Amino acid sequence: MTDDCPNHTHKPLASQIARVHDFIAIGLGPFNLGLACLTEPLEDLDGLFLERRGGFDWHPGMMLEDAHLQTPFLADLVTLADPTSRFSVLNYLKQTGRLYPFYIREHFFLLRREYNQYCQWAASQLDSIRFHREVERVEYDEKAGHYRLDCRDTRSGQAITHRAKRLVLGTGPVPHVPSCCEALAPAAVHSGDYLTRKADLQAGDSITVIGSGQSAAEIYYDLLKEIDDHGYRLDWLTRSPRFFPLEYGKLTLEMTSPEYIDYFHALPEATRDALMQEQKGLYKGINLELINAIHETLYTKSLAGPPATGLLTNARLDEARNDGEHYRLTLTHTEQQRRFSHRTQGLVLATGYRYRLPDFLAPITDRLAFDAQGRFAVGRHYAVDAAGDEIYVQNAELHTHGLASPDLGMACYRNATIIAEMTGRAPYAIEERIAFQHFGVPLDSLEASDVQPADRQPADPQPADREHSNLEPSEVQA
Repeated sequence: MTDDCPNHTHKPLASQIARVHDFIAIGLGPFNLGLACLTEPLEDLDGLFLERRGGFDWHPGMMLEDAHLQTPFLADLVTLADPTSRFSVLNYLKQTGRLYPFYIREHFFLLRREYNQYCQWAASQLDSIRFHREVERVEYDEKAGHYRLDCRDTRSGQAITHRAKRLVLGTGPVPHVPSCCEALAPAAVHSGDYLTRKADLQAGDSITVIGSGQSAAEIYYDLLKEIDDHGYRLDWLTRSPRFFPLEYGKLTLEMTSPEYIDYFHALPEATRDALMQEQKGLYKGINLELINAIHETLYTKSLAGPPATGLLTNARLDEARNDGEHYRLTLTHTEQQRRFSHRTQGLVLATGYRYRLPDFLAPITDRLAFDAQGRFAVGRHYAVDAAGDEIYVQNAELHTHGLASPDLGMACYRNATIIAEMTGRAPYAIEERIAFQHFGVPLDSLEASDVQPADRQPADPQPADREHSNLEPSEVQA
């Protein structure tokens, strides 16, 4: 059965059964939701968005009451592509009677719960979204020249088929668990499930947080504030040499720009991989305000005596086991090269997320492009198919496009680019240059001997060479 109607209690018409969409987007996180909002008014682009969950809910396990985004409110679903869109966060605030309170608050960053509510508001207005729709298999119909998606309604179990000329993959990264923790029984708590397991953690005598980024800091701070109410021991261990703050200088922010994406994408693969290791503090660091709040809380609690908590850097987790009552961890201090053990009843892994190729793509892997390490070989304009114009990705291109990939502020840019690729025109203006700085040697400064011969130019042309282009970060199908 094929069903393209939000309310599918009736039998579909024959015209609906044969319908071939211009594109189908799989997974509905903020990035594909933004694409849904931007394509909604375009009459020449018919898209469908599939999500296995029953509604939009962005990282519910980390929806802490006072946590806020690390990008300004202008980095919403649409504004940086179309400031006039009815799906802007400012219109959401107006429609829900919160615009003046937001104005009086004078805070540039939305609360994370507020952003989630905004996204839910936007999703509720879109007819192109199908919730409870799990994609099980994608095939390419050679004769018809389009993709067939075999899906299942997660409520009824009903089989449903959709067809499309192109795909946009928004299935995003999945929780990463260190290999030494994969077989733990009971399993450790990943940060993505923190709030659902918080009460269980606080019922124990000790809790240890493993990780170095924003999520680890938020969880540690949340548990630290309530440590006296529950009487547990709280530790925070990280492999990093220090608790790195997120670098937020203006010139550093220019690295989330079209120019830097051009520069980074043209670098050799090995150079890009090395840069991503060096640049983790630019997108995985901790908000400085939060670091200071943690220190202030530790200082305040220390007035009554040393708080039952500890922080340790350079601590690499090597082994983990459970004796039935506690987790026993074996770690190495990477600078002293000394092994040590640690015992804890509750274990939280704030170890991030990694991209995993969805199983439903197995039948069409021969149509996809991969690099030497088995990752998507993502073209400059976000395509991952061999032809370069059929399958696009959202937030799976960190290794090819740099730190702009997971950044909410660059989502509109990427979506505008993908829309331009699919339509052959630019419904939304695509910025050519936003940075004051240069990231590579200016072309007019190159010595003649350093100019790359034409036959060595990258296969993927720069955006200015494309007829319809102007030189151009919690998404998970959960």
